[in-house]
Amino acid sequence: MTPPTSIMHPRLMLSELEEHPLRQRLNNEFHARPPVPLVGAVLVSHLVFKHSTDKAPAARDNLSKLCQGHVCNSIESSDSHMMIDTGAFRMRWELHTEFSCYTFFRPLTSGEELHPDVTAFDAVLPEWISGIPGKLIVATHVELRSTDEISPDSILASLTPNGRTMVAAKVADETAWIFTDFKIDNGFSRFLVLNEGMTQRQTGRTVQRLCEIETYRMMSLLGLPVAKEVGKWLFIGEKQLADMMDRIGQAKSPTDEREVLGTLSTLAADVEHSVARTTFRFGASRAYHGLVMQRIEELRETRISGLPTFFEFMQRRLLPAMNTCEAISRRQEELSARVARNSQLLRTRVDIELERQNQELLGQMNSRAKLQLRLQETVEGLSVVVLTYYGSQLVQYLAKGTKELHHLNTDVITAVSIPVIAGLVAWGTRRMRKKLAAEAGETAH
Repeated sequence: MTPPTSIMHPRLMLSELEEHPLRQRLNNEFHARPPVPLVGAVLVSHLVFKHSTDKAPAARDNLSKLCQGHVCNSIESSDSHMMIDTGAFRMRWELHTEFSCYTFFRPLTSGEELHPDVTAFDAVLPEWISGIPGKLIVATHVELRSTDEISPDSILASLTPNGRTMVAAKVADETAWIFTDFKIDNGFSRFLVLNEGMTQRQTGRTVQRLCEIETYRMMSLLGLPVAKEVGKWLFIGEKQLADMMDRIGQAKSPTDEREVLGTLSTLAADVEHSVARTTFRFGASRAYHGLVMQRIEELRETRISGLPTFFEFMQRRLLPAMNTCEAISRRQEELSARVARNSQLLRTRVDIELERQNQELLGQMNSRAKLQLRLQETVEGLSVVVLTYYGSQLVQYLAKGTKELHHLNTDVITAVSIPVIAGLVAWGTRRMRKKLAAEAGETAH
């Protein structure tokens, strides 16, 4: 007995399916900006330039000029990031929403002494650096050494009680030491990383996190001057609102209430303008602060006795600034809500007064309508008299014309016709009035 022949289905090829236009781009973004593996002694110089969104094309154009004076090998490249190697240095470029990062890597010889002016981009023409669009917001050096070159104990021994506050920690499961004071010396803040046992990729990730901590720390602090400026204005705005509430309580006429309402509307416009102007900045500061704390958590710090960790330093120095931004943002929202509530209350009072005035006007119009009706009825009565008079005159003329035929007394005929004519005119007038009233009622419905 032969087994049944299996039916072979044609194999589905992915090339036959319609691919989403963003599939490759999203996947590349997921794998973008991997850490640069680092081995041995390395000097890393990290520059960040803040600029507007429309400066992104200029930043890309400036990158092409860098390779005009060097033999560049592009390791990775996209619209928002690039890695190039010139032999003398490596440079990594990243484009963000409101800033661009330029990170230069230069290998060092073991035991090489670094002059304070030495950077990892010394081989780059100064004209190219000055041509970078935007304004410099971050400049930091990360000096990577092994514990064989520089011992952590020698660094700790060089610290003096009256010297600068040093921030230090063991990181990456105690396989490295990091020292910094977050001060700017000769234009740069500085980190010293002593590698005791990190792998190349661990070293690259650690250096990258330090650069990001410094970048996001400075970017988050951009909200603090805005918060201080808005805080002064908020104090004035809150005082104005309190004064206007007193004026509302003392208002004795609709004119006073309308004046206060106009002032309140102006204050509301100012508050909303301030909210619109600062919402992005405060939101960005909150997001950058979250990134700083996330990167510090990823360092996996272990305390060095007598020195604050990165987390403790940020909690003491950065968190109060972020709390200030958050408090000012909340005060703005609360002031906006209070102005809106009081404006609504005052509008209600003004609307009630307007309704009362409208009722008075309607009452006056009703009185005028009744007076006009009485006048109209009076005129109608006079009209009956006038029409009766003219009608009787016509009857008199007709009677005079037929007097010789019938020998009738024209005065008697005229006298008899007067009540008849008056009755007909009154009946016709009343009927016409009812018809007009009925038509007006149908129109109203």
